[in-house]
Amino acid sequence: MSRNFGKTVNEAVKPLSWLIGHWKSIKAEGVYPTIEPFSYCEEMVFESIGQPLLNYTSRTWHPEKGNPMHLESGFLRINPGTNNIAFMIAHNFGVTSLEEGVVTNTTLKCKSTHISRMTFARDPPVLALEREFKLVENGNLEITVYMETSKTPLTQHLKALYEKM
Repeated sequence: MSRNFGKTVNEAVKPLSWLIGHWKSIKAEGVYPTIEPFSYCEEMVFESIGQPLLNYTSRTWHPEKGNPMHLESGFLRINPGTNNIAFMIAHNFGVTSLEEGVVTNTTLKCKSTHISRMTFARDPPVLALEREFKLVENGNLEITVYMETSKTPLTQHLKALYEKM
């Protein structure tokens, strides 16, 4: 499949154009009070196909074993003429999330407004998510993800640094 990576960018998506492309983690770590700290590898794609949104896919794998860990796909939509965004994501562990926020220059911040889960998804239920995307030095991308479950208040869960491929 051919990737278009921003060759056709809707005018509304211009504030998000710094995210368009294929990103690979340089360093990615997870922490949470209920689990052991861990490292992971990730590739993400934000792709423009000419609509007022970006298509999004992400896959992670174990750095030593190479086995898949987590998959996500969805859409990052912008309200045309504003800096308001909505990030709609389906996670392979049985959760969907709608996160809303704003993009300002080369920073995007969003937090969940709706989270749904399949009836047989693993416990504890995720109750809230927050993300921050930041373009940092050398054109790298830094992402921090916070998560709240029924057992743990909102806490930093993931922090990763990516380079554009």
